[in-house]
Amino acid sequence: MSKIVSVDVEPLDLPLIEPFEIALGTQYEAPNVLVTVETESGVVGYGEGSPDHYVTGETQGATLDTATHATDLLVGSDVADYRAVIESLHATYPGAVSALFALETAIIDAYCREREIPMSEFFGGTPEPVQTDMSIPIHPPEIAAERASSAANNGFETIKVKVGQGVETDLERLRAVAEAAPDATLTVDANQGWSVSEAVQFDEAVHDAGLPLSLLEQPVVETDVAGLANVRNRTKTPVAADETVFTPEDATRVVREDAADVINIKLGKSGLLGAADIAAIARAAGRDLMVGCMLESSIGIHTSAHFVAGTGGFSHVDLDATHLLAEDVVTKSSGPTHDIEGPGHGIIPNV
Repeated sequence: MSKIVSVDVEPLDLPLIEPFEIALGTQYEAPNVLVTVETESGVVGYGEGSPDHYVTGETQGATLDTATHATDLLVGSDVADYRAVIESLHATYPGAVSALFALETAIIDAYCREREIPMSEFFGGTPEPVQTDMSIPIHPPEIAAERASSAANNGFETIKVKVGQGVETDLERLRAVAEAAPDATLTVDANQGWSVSEAVQFDEAVHDAGLPLSLLEQPVVETDVAGLANVRNRTKTPVAADETVFTPEDATRVVREDAADVINIKLGKSGLLGAADIAAIARAAGRDLMVGCMLESSIGIHTSAHFVAGTGGFSHVDLDATHLLAEDVVTKSSGPTHDIEGPGHGIIPNV
């Protein structure tokens, strides 16, 4: 293996097809960060962070600053020592999850490219195609129905409906989506937008109405683990923890308090090595696995898809960000399938 000789950090501003509204707020673009690592053998690794003020509390500027300052820890390090380097980064910049994700991805991408293996092999598997769902943001019911119908016509078999702005309105949106895409598997994501009683009320109304629903994601505020457990104990629909779980320690707490049936792993929250640890914790506790994303380009999305293909056992895959972008770093794919390849995550950005 060889040492890192240079690290470049730059903004990666990607427009969205339309504003993306969830219970926490609305995003109008994807102000991302691109990290490029080059080794002495000439191999280049690419990483991306997608700071989201509403979820991670970060800005693009802060992420750029952190990633730039961190370059001194990388230059001169051997990519084969990726674990020690990544642990040092996390110890030096705790909580800077978007910068850490970009740096960590670039390092491991370079490591895999040096070995000429796909990143899925790094995680223990082969680069099999990965199927994603499609998310419907907070829209009036008639627009949500149009988006759902379009998604179903484009081959998406699972549709996630964003909720969390009022039980009655949320129920109308879900009903409209169910009618527009009757064969689709439906999930909802409240993004912390409900109280415990509202989550229970919604679940009861869904079942009374006979609407199909396979998952209720992050119904309450991320810090209310007891409330999350309360919802799980009082609802028929399986409950997923998303924003509640950033670290393996968070996952351990959710498991100990029986707070969720499913743990949503986002590499943009936990990084690659942390994601692998969270998956191991969830599996050991008999919890289902889900993978999600921020508003990443194909760099981040294919990294996550390699994680899914290599790790295996995911019951829910929500890697639809590239379908929400007006522009990507490579030619966009319109369907639900991420065809991944190596070496590394396989993406060489056209930027």
